[in-house]
Amino acid sequence: MTRHQSRLTKLDALYANEVIPYAHGFTSDRSNTSELADMQLGASVSAAGRITSRRVMGKLAFFTLSDESGQIQLYIETDQYRELVDLTDLGDWIGVHGILMRTQKGELSIKISSWQMLSKALQPLPDKWHGLADEEKRYRQRYLDMATNPGVREVLRKRSDIILSVRNTLNSAGFIEVETPVLHTQPGGADARPFETHHNALDMPLTLRIATELHLKRLVVGGFERVYELGRIFRNEGTSTRHNPEFTSVEIYQAYADYYAMIDLAETLISNAARTVCGGTEVVYDDTVIDFSPCWRRATMHDLVRDVTGLDFNDMASLQDAVVAVNEAGLHIPEQVSSVGELLLSVFEQSVEKTLIQPTFVMDYPVEVSPLARPHRSKPGLTERYELFIAGMEIANAYSELIDPVDQRRRFEAQQGPVDEDFLHALEVGMPPTGGLGIGIDRLVMLLTNNTSIREVIAFPLLRPQR
Repeated sequence: MTRHQSRLTKLDALYANEVIPYAHGFTSDRSNTSELADMQLGASVSAAGRITSRRVMGKLAFFTLSDESGQIQLYIETDQYRELVDLTDLGDWIGVHGILMRTQKGELSIKISSWQMLSKALQPLPDKWHGLADEEKRYRQRYLDMATNPGVREVLRKRSDIILSVRNTLNSAGFIEVETPVLHTQPGGADARPFETHHNALDMPLTLRIATELHLKRLVVGGFERVYELGRIFRNEGTSTRHNPEFTSVEIYQAYADYYAMIDLAETLISNAARTVCGGTEVVYDDTVIDFSPCWRRATMHDLVRDVTGLDFNDMASLQDAVVAVNEAGLHIPEQVSSVGELLLSVFEQSVEKTLIQPTFVMDYPVEVSPLARPHRSKPGLTERYELFIAGMEIANAYSELIDPVDQRRRFEAQQGPVDEDFLHALEVGMPPTGGLGIGIDRLVMLLTNNTSIREVIAFPLLRPQR
């Protein structure tokens, strides 16, 4: 008889003994097992959870009952509770009432006086000591990974704490959380391939949003001075240890601010999150101590590229000059590069990103690669834009927002892509000077939980279907 068949037999026996194997609920005077340690011995208690270990020793049996907060031992007199011993398995959910006690070995336990089957598990849990050894299976059957690996649940719990910290910091600074459409008539706000869908009743093509930016700016035009949205973004691209096609970001817009204000805001948001989940601003990530205490390094893209590669793009008058210099440096030149600014960004991504371990604001991006950022107030050809890099990863992107509708139209048309006429009309109505900031939540969680794969910090990452 297989283990599955054995469990089905026990299920039938429960019904035969008039024991309901799938309860409607359970009344407990304690919300979790962790609270039991603070109670006096001899107190009447109740607890509910999953059976995660069983030891039957003649007239006594010892079960481990686990819930979200921890675990407690059950002290069971087998003659009195024969059904509990014979008809339960590892993985079953039960509720118990009893007296709090300590065994001869000093283990805190509940000496049960009654029990209730809450849910009979028909599939066994993975082996207690080895868990899910197959990494692919860990992600496909994530519920098993969570059930047998408290560390997985702890990461997801910290993810929730990080998101709450971000919201609390923004709300306390006078920002309001808003919701913008997920379905767009045309994608915008980022350079990414969208997921396409169709609205049957209206017979119109739609895409899932690739960014929340353009709708949030419309809200600023409408008179909201401090807004943010924390939610899912969808990009029809490949997967990697740092990319998932659906991911979580927070985008923030503040009227009368610029990208310098967004530096202060990024430092505050991220350092507060570090304190919340790590207890301080020094965090170990991939065997390296990252210091999140403000103030973080600031450097221009031009200076960073020069320091790492020796190439000074300030001295390159034309694309041809830049191509020759990059070739001589032995670096790759993308096929579609059409400007010095695009080539500068390519060299930065190839040579500099991976060197930026401690928090670094990379300042003043070329206008050719920043279509939504305001021109720099003192550096022609550049914009008031930064990206924040930590541990070689881009964590945040921020601008002094472009509010000139004529310049914005010119840049949209230069991209040779769709022009969002309604957004341009909104800018023509008038948008105040505004600073904008976007932070990737998944990568922030990676940093603050010491995970080098994005799959570990997403409850259910996207996977290729099994054949």
